[in-house]
Amino acid sequence: MAERAQFEELARQLSAVGAVKRDMGRILPPDCPAGSAAVLTLLGRHGDMRMSKLAELLAVDMSVTSRHVAHVAARGWIERLPDPADKRSRILRLTPEGLEQLDELSRRTTHLLAERLADWTDDEVGQLIRLMTRLRDSFGDCRSAPVRLPAPVVEETTRTPAST
Repeated sequence: MAERAQFEELARQLSAVGAVKRDMGRILPPDCPAGSAAVLTLLGRHGDMRMSKLAELLAVDMSVTSRHVAHVAARGWIERLPDPADKRSRILRLTPEGLEQLDELSRRTTHLLAERLADWTDDEVGQLIRLMTRLRDSFGDCRSAPVRLPAPVVEETTRTPAST
């Protein structure tokens, strides 16, 4: 197992991934913020789904999911269809315009990654993909039970409290 110093360095490196994500966010079209891009990406990857499933995949509250869905629906990128199994629910589906937007997002992301990783070998990119996949798998469903941390170490003292 890795040593504590390695895990501390890993934590620092993972926090720096935020800068990479921010840089990737800058390439998004002005009318497609990160939340909207995530909705399109998940619908593209998983297909039609209920809003509750989308909220689960996004790992955000239903109210946040509703705002993202309203944004992409207003642009015509998704449609909300009645769920045949439960008329109170809606099924979210990408429209042809949504598929075009998803293709544009993919083009932009692929271009940025190709540009920034131009000096990486195919093997290095493959290794990064494998390791990031394994990291994600190790964390599993981030919405599961909380991680149990060890109790803090309390040092005993022989001093008596000062009286006033």
